[in-house]
Amino acid sequence: MHTTKILLLGSGELGKEFVISAKRLGAYVVACDAYAGAPAMQVADASEVFSMLDGDALRAVVEKHQPDLIVPEVEAIRTEVLADVEAQGFNVVPSAHATQLTMNRDAIRDMAADDLGLTTSRYRYAESLDDVLAAAEFTGLPCVIKPVMSSSGKGQSKVSSADELEQAWTYATENMRGDRQRVIVEQFIDFDYEITLLTVRHAGEKGGGITFCPPIGHRQERGDYQESWQPAAMSDAALADAQAMATKVVEALAGAGRGWGLFGVEFFVRSGEQGEEVIFSELSPRPHDTGMVTLLSQNLTEFDLHARAIMGLPVPAEIAARPSASAVILADRESNDFMFDGVAEALATGGGTVDVRIFGKPATRPYRRMGVALAASRDTEAARAVAAEAARKVSIRHPASG
Repeated sequence: MHTTKILLLGSGELGKEFVISAKRLGAYVVACDAYAGAPAMQVADASEVFSMLDGDALRAVVEKHQPDLIVPEVEAIRTEVLADVEAQGFNVVPSAHATQLTMNRDAIRDMAADDLGLTTSRYRYAESLDDVLAAAEFTGLPCVIKPVMSSSGKGQSKVSSADELEQAWTYATENMRGDRQRVIVEQFIDFDYEITLLTVRHAGEKGGGITFCPPIGHRQERGDYQESWQPAAMSDAALADAQAMATKVVEALAGAGRGWGLFGVEFFVRSGEQGEEVIFSELSPRPHDTGMVTLLSQNLTEFDLHARAIMGLPVPAEIAARPSASAVILADRESNDFMFDGVAEALATGGGTVDVRIFGKPATRPYRRMGVALAASRDTEAARAVAAEAARKVSIRHPASG
């Protein structure tokens, strides 16, 4: 019997849940990351430790394992190597071209705004402080500055006055991923709320289908998500606009190839004279951190849907979600010696169904996500309150410091 072999590039908490979903469908998974003992490695069949910015090492691992599917889970990858191995016949998810575009904020933004005509914020790029100053004049203040390649909000900051621009430029370049010293300076959108629209492109009955999960609302701090909830309340017209834009960008990324998989498409939504206006923000061609709420809200999680789609297995035409929320559990210091307290108390939180996921990361650092609390309740506001309370009950204790 042939088993689908998956090479997972990046082994964080999202990768861990994906591995579990893929293995339930019979896949053999090789988890890769820059450090040993990463979360996905703990549940995978095999692992490789190397920097995915090392093109020679990446190529060697592909040649060694001969995977059926190469699944990127992180941003910092030598995407030109993925293009090379795809040309040799390997299947990159959703495609090497899509990975190249979406790993870089400038490429995906240009495609969305210029090629597809999607509504976006005003923006410019900068490769020096002088460029930043000029870009901020174009976008106006306040503005947001972030590296064109980063993850989990690292390097992102809101700038309200001109004297903050230099500090924001320094912060962005110090926290960028990859080797391009380039940032995007974009107009700050005074939005009412923001959503992630999980969009699944799959084989379907007629050779290509799109399935949407109910919209996920989320709140960020320091550019990183703190809580999410599903379904997010929005008007039918706004949801239709978001779905139309998501379909347009996902189909463009898929191109002529298969391009199957789950895409996390982010939008800002604000009130206007004609009702709610939907503004494209970003896109990830893989499960999204805000989508961890689907671990409790949906019968098929975002990880299940991604695994089904990329393996060519059936995906339902419609996905429903019960009112649910997630709240992150954060570390506050750097340490290799720690333990979790309060998990039992968190699970006993009243007001709904509660679950806790500890990611299994081997080290803490300030603001690093170490786990998530999940809650389902009578409505999303109640679920948010329960999830937040459960997350507060989980603490990270460092025995060496008492």
